[in-house]
Amino acid sequence: MIKRKKMTLFLIAALLLAIFYMQLQTSIPGFINDLDFNNKETPKVSQLHPYVLQQKNELVRLTKKKGITIIITDGYRSHEEQTRIYNQGRSTEGDIVTNAKAGESLHNYGLAIDFALRLKDGSIIWDMEYDGNGNGKADWMEVVEIAKDLGFQWGGDWANFPDYPHLQIDFGLTIRDLKRGKLPPMDASETLEAK
Repeated sequence: MIKRKKMTLFLIAALLLAIFYMQLQTSIPGFINDLDFNNKETPKVSQLHPYVLQQKNELVRLTKKKGITIIITDGYRSHEEQTRIYNQGRSTEGDIVTNAKAGESLHNYGLAIDFALRLKDGSIIWDMEYDGNGNGKADWMEVVEIAKDLGFQWGGDWANFPDYPHLQIDFGLTIRDLKRGKLPPMDASETLEAK
């Protein structure tokens, strides 16, 4: 009888906490940082650093304002996923798309995203010369320009292995720093603004 009462009390407490959490979700702006969780144009990207997530959302918003729809094709990557991608073109079929092994990509730390362009018909392209908004500039490079203004570094600037869909914010940390457990503060916007 006592076990049953404890279990009932536990279930009621869990239910009340769930209701409270759902109320916070809907009533406090910014409580959930990912603005795109119901947006079909940009699938949910989880486990990104809060500041990277905020800047990703702003990138989606600002590019849409220019008549460009982007889709975030990748965000956080587990070590297993990074290994699978690294093996592509090496021990599995496909083209080599990364030189980063597990733990050597900012994706593994939630500090990077990849993007592509979405056309009006819903198709996804990686065409760096496409001018869908008809302003005489390549949409891809307009996205890159906006991303850089938001503090992202572009993988297309890398000399040894350009990664054109890749955007990252490293907060001044190296892969070595990250592997040793040094992570940017959760509210890193102030840190970046100070630089």
